[in-house]
Amino acid sequence: MTTTASPRLKLHHAAPSRSSTVLWMLEELGEPYELHVLDLKKGEQRQPAYLAINPMGKVPALEHDGALITEVGAICTYLADAYPKAGLAPAIGDPLRGPYLRWMFFQGNCLEPALIDRALKREPGTPSMMPYGDVDTTVETVARAVARGPWALGDRFTALDVYLGSAIRWTLHFGILPERPEFTSYVARLGERPALQRATAKDKEIQDRQS
Repeated sequence: MTTTASPRLKLHHAAPSRSSTVLWMLEELGEPYELHVLDLKKGEQRQPAYLAINPMGKVPALEHDGALITEVGAICTYLADAYPKAGLAPAIGDPLRGPYLRWMFFQGNCLEPALIDRALKREPGTPSMMPYGDVDTTVETVARAVARGPWALGDRFTALDVYLGSAIRWTLHFGILPERPEFTSYVARLGERPALQRATAKDKEIQDRQS
């Protein structure tokens, strides 16, 4: 008798949320995965069963071969390295590895905090105290990074485009980032990715079921 093994990857997910970035990443990998969908409106992320997985009560959380990973940037970096045949990360020793890691960390450490402060209309502190310095410089720096195109590292699409691209897509959608041509053309190219289209369709199905 033939048995089918369970997927090695399990994503604890809510739609739409930051977890949607990881759903896109999984679709780019092309590996089988299991979705455990949480309904945030019902507070399922605050129930003991999920708090045992992530005490922060937040998504995403990814389980892989006994490892538990949270935080979007960490998950995307982990998956790209764990499944190298997908070609979503420069290998150690590749000249692009340093720039890749630079921008992966920049997204989580600088761009997202800066844009959240802007969205919440919070007055930033003095530049010397802020992880991102000031919002306008942060935005300009990212605009220059994606202006080269077609992808953040040039000709090669990587997990960086999933992580950074998701942030740019969402903040453009909500009017937090200015609609500069560097951003809008980059987002248009991302929108042509079949993996993103599949992930978006899955999120819509989830939302429809939960509405």
